[in-house]
Amino acid sequence: MSFRPFFALLVLSGSLLLSAALPAATPIPDKLVVLTFDDSSASHATVAAPLLQRYGFGATFFITEGFTFKTNKRDYLTWEQIAALHRAGFEIGNHTRDHLGITEKNVGKLAEQLAVIADRCREHGIPAPVSFAWPGNKFHVTALPVLQAAGIRFARRGSEPEVPYAAGGGVAYEPGADHPLLIPTTGDARPTWTLENLQRAVAHARGGRIAILQFHGVPDGEHPWVNTPQERFEDYMAWLHREGYKVIALRDLATYIDEKNLPADPLAIMARRQAANPPAPAAPHQ
Repeated sequence: MSFRPFFALLVLSGSLLLSAALPAATPIPDKLVVLTFDDSSASHATVAAPLLQRYGFGATFFITEGFTFKTNKRDYLTWEQIAALHRAGFEIGNHTRDHLGITEKNVGKLAEQLAVIADRCREHGIPAPVSFAWPGNKFHVTALPVLQAAGIRFARRGSEPEVPYAAGGGVAYEPGADHPLLIPTTGDARPTWTLENLQRAVAHARGGRIAILQFHGVPDGEHPWVNTPQERFEDYMAWLHREGYKVIALRDLATYIDEKNLPADPLAIMARRQAANPPAPAAPHQ
């Protein structure tokens, strides 16, 4: 065999071996839902987690020591409960030490805020979080390198700017178009939500898009404006199970997407959505 054909054979063999060693991402199925819970509510352990285990659902619990976390154990988790959630197979995510809403002015504080929660996790036998939820759903692109340096792979924002916060709705996550550190909320649960609101949100989970659900406490004692009554949450989860939805944690997106496939401009998709669906004009004064 001459050198040239032999070299070509080596290259081809090496390529095949490399392909075998690096499996392709699993195609995104319809009815794929990411379930997230914010703010360290005690009901995450006592109400949400047992129900999710019954249905075999995954979820991410975003932990902060903000609000009255350190003194109010009626409404907030203990670190022992957080560790138990991890041992049960749920993801523990980072929500900053103080629930710090990130702006361009305070982004310099973010690294320390992330490090405190990561250290607390390690102290309790929990891996340093790879997922993050922007506190108060406030985000700024200057914070993206800080998240990356802290080992954050996925981050969930709110529904704005595409959909006003008060609406409680949102848009589906579009891998490749949405930056993996700016994943939009598709449905943001409120006390006024009904099963129809949930159904409207998860209906977006098709054609390569993923529905991202944001909950707080079930119930939420200190923040009634984001409370979800237990009986309503039970209805939501039963319906998702009955309808065959696959419910995962934010970290599990790694199975389906290439997180290194980053958009050139992380804000471009938001602008395109706003241009395609401009807000309705205000009614004229009578």
